[in-house]
Amino acid sequence: MASYRCAVVIPTKNAIRVLPKVMDKVLAQRAPWPYEIIAIDSGSSDGTTKYLRGLTGVRLIEIAPRDFGHGKTRNLGVQLADAEFVAFLTHDAEPVDENWLVNLVSSAEQDPAIAGVFGRHIAYETASPFTKNDLDKHFAGFLAHPLVVSRDLNPVRYATDVGWRQMLHYYSDNNSLLRRSVWEHLPYPDVEFAEDQIWARTVIEAGYRKAYAPNAVVYHSHDYGIVEQLRRAFDESRNFTKYFGYKLSPGPGRALSTAGKFVVRAFREQLDERYGRVTLAHRVERAGQRVALVAGHCLGANHQRLPLAVSSRLSLDQKLFEA
Repeated sequence: MASYRCAVVIPTKNAIRVLPKVMDKVLAQRAPWPYEIIAIDSGSSDGTTKYLRGLTGVRLIEIAPRDFGHGKTRNLGVQLADAEFVAFLTHDAEPVDENWLVNLVSSAEQDPAIAGVFGRHIAYETASPFTKNDLDKHFAGFLAHPLVVSRDLNPVRYATDVGWRQMLHYYSDNNSLLRRSVWEHLPYPDVEFAEDQIWARTVIEAGYRKAYAPNAVVYHSHDYGIVEQLRRAFDESRNFTKYFGYKLSPGPGRALSTAGKFVVRAFREQLDERYGRVTLAHRVERAGQRVALVAGHCLGANHQRLPLAVSSRLSLDQKLFEA
């Protein structure tokens, strides 16, 4: 029998700028049962490991940078955890309140067939109004469906509707929890991208259920620059084609048309006032980001037509090209 109801596993790397606030929130969780915290660091050089060693109640595991893998490292965390459930955060995902962990576990406890739970993300206060709006809309979309879903919810639609399958396998290890007993025979895949969504698809197709916990909330957001947005979109699109068999972008002609529409929308869209004042700088930044997103998705979906040297320079993840 497991010693803990839940463990929290956090991969870290050069995170000293953001990690202390995250750890303060994790250590302050209010739960009616004990929980353990495991940080797995892959070669930090900025004081992250020194900081973690000084924390009471945190187990630090250090691995070589070459041994890190999104799925591989999380599998190590689950293997080391002595718990019935294992929650994951990234080192820049800060729980909003002291009930985050209990809310994740409570969601999983609804049904023993629930293999995994993902929680909601909201943007940091410093994020752009457009980023805040995007995240709120994205997670509000899950409220249009049952909070617990499975393949059996609509088998015909699962077989025929790509968008429905995407919704069912959406999962984010920035804020998630899995049932260890399921992981023992369905561990994370050792892949360079989307280990969380590939795992979610695997458990859904194995007949398990997935839950959304809208009350298990973390701050997690990024305002990417144009080049980084392009490169991230390239990797995302390339790997969704590779692992899921569908393209995130049509051909170049339609992508160009879509980019134009996004630019127009960036300068016309009116956001709720709760997101703050939208400046001209915000709109210019938004237009550039959206064009970069469409371009990256188009290039990634058609990466096989690009010279390998070009793909390698576009990708943020050089592990894709080490072979």
